[in-house]
Formats: sequence, structure tokens, C-alpha cells
Amino acid sequence: MGGLEGFAGMTIIDRFRAAMRELPLIAILRGLRPEEAPAIGEVLVEAGFRLIEVPLNSPQPLDSIAALRRRFPDAVIGAGTVLTAAEARDVATAGGELIVAPNFDPEVVEQTVRLGLTSLPGILTPTEAFAALKSGAHGLKLFPAELASPAVVKALLAVLPKGTPLIPVGGIGADNLAAWRAAGAAGFGLGSSLYRPGDDAATVRAKATAIVSAWRQ
Repeated sequence: MGGLEGFAGMTIIDRFRAAMRELPLIAILRGLRPEEAPAIGEVLVEAGFRLIEVPLNSPQPLDSIAALRRRFPDAVIGAGTVLTAAEARDVATAGGELIVAPNFDPEVVEQTVRLGLTSLPGILTPTEAFAALKSGAHGLKLFPAELASPAVVKALLAVLPKGTPLIPVGGIGADNLAAWRAAGAAGFGLGSSLYRPGDDAATVRAKATAIVSAWRQ
């Protein structure tokens, strides 16, 4: 596991930062079913993924999160599309460590911080970005990235506190991540370019391998 040696003894925030150093790609498994979680998680971890998100608008998402946490204790497992503080608490109860949202809601960020989990709210403007950081966010999800561009990443990073992880999500894949990375993106959330409902493990393995290769090149 190389860079994640000693992972189990870290705080959740330290675990997130270590995983970002290892491979800053978040697998977004929207539509995953609990019975699929172990097999899909296996091929992702084998490919190098250490950050896995199950959106809450998936079937029985908390069951999938709990299953992934049990099977892959060295990965950071969490939820996406977390829209309320109560949902953040539910994710924590299921063993989730990462709370990702499409939007910035101060109550969600503040609850996440109180729970000791990692907060990645969605932002698109400087106003949202600074408000999210003020509430305690540990990183920022630039969403939807289709409405932005690498130039937006560069402009935001010029004014945000140094070291702020800015993670574009939406429309990112192996074929276009290089330009975003060159602009300063800290990593990416990969959704349909990595996993679509119904994809089997072999399909996800092929997609994951291509994306990881594109990042490492």
C-alpha cells in the first residue's frame, strides 16, 4: 500500500489527505446496489483508487457504504449527494468518512466537521467557495465542471487559500483530465466515465485502468 502505510492510525481527515496524495481520484458509484459493492470495490482498489463515494440517491446507499467499509478498511468510503445534516449523521452511522454534496449548505458542512468527517461541498463561484471554507470544508468540489473550464480552476486557485483542494466533477474522464490538471485541479470525481448502473466488474476495471493511467501520465 506504499503511501498509506499506517493509515489505520490516522484521523479521518488525515486518511483523506493521504489518499489524495496516493491517487486523488474519487470513484462516484451512482446507482450501485449493495450486492454489487464488494466486486466493484475490489477492481477499483486493485486499480489504485482509495476514495470511493456512493451517492445517496442510489439503491440502499448506506448498506453499500457499510459493505465497502468492512471490505476495504484502508480506503476512504463515503457518500455523495448529501443534502441535509441528518443525512450526514446517517452516513457516519454507516461508517462513512467522506461527505460530498452537489451544493454548499452550511448546516451540512458544519455537521460534517462536528462528526469528524471530511467535507467536500459543491461550489461554482468564488462567493460559494469562500463561504464553504469559512464553514470548515476540507476541500471544494467544482460542480458541475461542464459549466466551468480549466481557466476557471486557474482563476479560483489564484484567490483561494494556498493548498485548497479544488476537485472538478462532471464530464471528466481519461480523455480530458490533463487540461484540468495542468490548470491546478487537485484531483477529480469520476462518475459515468468510470461507473454506470449495471456495469460489471470487468467493465469497471477497464475504465478504472484507463483513467488511472491517464492521471499517472
